[in-house]
Parts: sequence; structure tokens; C-alpha cells
Amino acid sequence: MSTAAIPGAPLPVRTPGSRARGRHRRPERPEVPAGSPALVLAVPAAAGPEASPIVEELLSIVRGEQPGIETAVGYLVGDSAEPDAAADADQTAPTVAGVLAQAAAAGLPTPVVIPLLSGPHAFLTDLHRLAGETGAAVTDVLGPHPLLAEAVHVRLSEAGLARADRARLFAITTAADGVVLTTVGGEEAAAAAGITGVLLAARLAVPVVAAALDVPGSVAAAVEHLKATGSQRPALAPLVIGPEADPELLAAAAEETGCPSAAPLGTYPTVGQLIASTYLAALNLPAPGESPVAVEEQPAG
Repeated sequence: MSTAAIPGAPLPVRTPGSRARGRHRRPERPEVPAGSPALVLAVPAAAGPEASPIVEELLSIVRGEQPGIETAVGYLVGDSAEPDAAADADQTAPTVAGVLAQAAAAGLPTPVVIPLLSGPHAFLTDLHRLAGETGAAVTDVLGPHPLLAEAVHVRLSEAGLARADRARLFAITTAADGVVLTTVGGEEAAAAAGITGVLLAARLAVPVVAAALDVPGSVAAAVEHLKATGSQRPALAPLVIGPEADPELLAAAAEETGCPSAAPLGTYPTVGQLIASTYLAALNLPAPGESPVAVEEQPAG
């Protein structure tokens, strides 16, 4: 009998239950210490109607993952742009240089700068130079990572080019039997994308090769390689978030090869999760679901 049914008994006190256990419980979020540096998302493009909505949605995902993170965004307009905080009075979008200079002038902790990139890119040279002028820390790019392979898989399934679930055995006649993982950043980026390609191949059970959109003939050669090894329905899968790649390059690759293409990663949630976990790693905090590394104490004397 509950205490609520006993006359004169005090009202029952609701006590919190034990923490949910098992593989499906939501991982606990680590607490971001007060006074932690801001997360500055460095975007390798100019602010505009194509880049800005992607950036704002990703930052919204980051804040949802870690409410204690202070976030900011900084744009860098290509290699030829002058990264001057005071340049162009009509420009309202913040630049990386401007955000870092403002933090330094205000005496704030040096921000953690995270490049919005899945792999190597020429943008990183300017970014490291700008960060070096203020002492800001620049993290690694977001890839390669299994979460990016998941995002590419979903984009392929959305385009009808792959099964959404490997466990389902029904056939899709439009499913690709080979995938070219397209990226930007030259041959170095294509080589780095090969690691994510291996993870994607394991998910799809089809061959995956990587190619650089900004290297002439690279994507076409990759498609021909797949055809020569037996693929009859190769497809293109961009391993790009969006702002770093010229949309014309994506369209030209599809037209040149005659292959269907999935959409860029864009605002797929795991991209935002990767940004948040990259920030936590820079602070030496565990990502959600990870346990802090235990340090073994040495005996005294």
C-alpha cells in the first residue's frame, strides 16, 4: 500500500530513479567549465545565402549538444581576400580575423577555432596564420570519422542510391554498385577521404574510391576505375559540408561522368555533433558517452 492511501501520512516524495542503463540510454553531457574559451567556427567561404543557413543550423545543433558552449562564427573569403577586421565597412558578416581580434582586445580566453572542413584544404594555411597572430588554437579538421561515413550513407539513401538500412534485404534498382567519394582540397584531401571511404564501403558493401573535385579529370578517372572493376551503376557522394565547395564543381562532375550524385553533408546532425566533440577534445573533456581517462596515482616515496 502506498503512503498516499494511509490517513495522516505525509505526502509522498518523488525521488529520482537510478540512471538509465543499456545501449539506448542518452549519453551524459560533460559540463563545460565556466570561463571556457569560445568556440569559433571558421568557415572557408564568404557569408551568403548558401553558406550562412548551413552555418547557423550547425551552431544550433552544437548548442543543443552542449548548452554551455559560447559559439561564434568567422568567415574567410578565399585566398585573395584581405583578412582585415576593419576592412570593408559595408561587410556585416564577421571574419575570422575580426572575431579573434575582438576576443583579444576584450581580454577573453583565446578561442578554440574549428575549421568547417571534412579534410585538408588551402583555407587552413590562412587560418593557422590568423590564429597564430592572436595565440588562438586551431583544431584538426572534422574528418576522417565514422560519423561522416554515416552522413554520406544517409545522403546517398535520400537520393535513392543506397539502402538506408543494411539489415533490409529488399533490392533498390537505382542503388549504386560503386561510389566515388568526392571532396575538395586537391590530392591530399582525396587521400585523406580514402579513410572515410573505407568506412563507407563497409556500410554499403560496395567499392568506394575517393577523388578531388578541384583536380581536373580526378572524378572521371575514379568513375572509369569503378567501371573497369565491374561497377555498372557508379554514383557520386560529396564528402563536403557545403561552404568549402563551389556548387558548380559538383554539378560539373555529375555532368562530365553522367553519374547521379547525392547532396553534400550540409546540416546533417552528426556534423554538428563532431564540431561539439572536437571542441570538448580541445578542452580535454570527454565527448558524450566517453569516460575520462583515469590517471594512475604513483605511490609516494
